[in-house]
Parts: sequence; structure tokens; C-alpha cells
Amino acid sequence: MGCRDRAAKNDLLRIVAVEGVCVPDQRGTLPGRGAYLHPTRVCLDLAVRRRALSRAFRGPGALDTTALRRFVEQGEQAPP
Repeated sequence: MGCRDRAAKNDLLRIVAVEGVCVPDQRGTLPGRGAYLHPTRVCLDLAVRRRALSRAFRGPGALDTTALRRFVEQGEQAPP
């Protein structure tokens, strides 16, 4: 979504909008419309800058990405 690169579904992070907040859905079981992006800070920043999240979830305005950003940053810092 952010960088527009194609990847396998299991390499991407599913995101769901819950009451105006973007929430990561690791297991893919949360209800609602989902959007996928690479779990990297660069891809998330591009998606936010392009307003791709609000378009994907068909929302009226900007969504809160604080929890999503925290999740992505923790994943990048985890040792391999």
C-alpha cells in the first residue's frame, strides 16, 4: 500500500481500522475491511503521506496510526 511493491501475503502486515484507529492484525482474524503493507517504517510513512490508509478504509478523514507505528518500530528493532 505504501511503497506499492508486490509481495506474498504472509510477508505483509494486515491492518484493520477500529473506531478511527489503525490496528495491526497479525493473525488476520479481526473483523472488518483489511489493508496490507510491508511491516517497515518506510512503507508506513509512505502510506500515511499518500493518505492511502484513509482511502483503503474509506474513512472520512485521517486515521490514528500511533499504535500501528509503535508495532512496526518494535518489529524493526527485534533481533533476527
